[in-house]
Amino acid sequence: MSSTTPAVGPPPLDLREFERAFQALRAGYQGAADNPQGFELKDCRHCSSCMFCVGCESCYRCTHCNNCNQCSNCTHCAECEGCHQSAYCSKSKRCVGCKYLEHCDSCADCTYCFACVGLSKKDFHILNQQYDKRTYFDLVAKLRKIYR
Repeated sequence: MSSTTPAVGPPPLDLREFERAFQALRAGYQGAADNPQGFELKDCRHCSSCMFCVGCESCYRCTHCNNCNQCSNCTHCAECEGCHQSAYCSKSKRCVGCKYLEHCDSCADCTYCFACVGLSKKDFHILNQQYDKRTYFDLVAKLRKIYR
């Protein structure tokens, strides 16, 4: 039985049999590389409704993402993990509703942040400190050379 085939009949009521059946389902899912409703995916595993992604795993409705893991509704993100509804982010984790973040963690509704943690509704921050737009871009250009 494949991971997408529904079971026929009631589930086993014996604990040992139930756990065995559950482990068999897990093993079948982990061994498969299905990408339901995906389009033009390359080297992706367990992604659903994603398009034009490369090397992603367990993502949902992402587009043009590279090497992301457990992200949803993201676009043009790279090497992100657990990010949602974000765009043009890279090497960030657990960020939601953000754009143009790099090396950030647990930020929400932020734009243009670099190496920030736990910010909400902030723009042009580096290490959680705000900068004017021009200074931000000058500093980030220098930081990208040393902090990849």
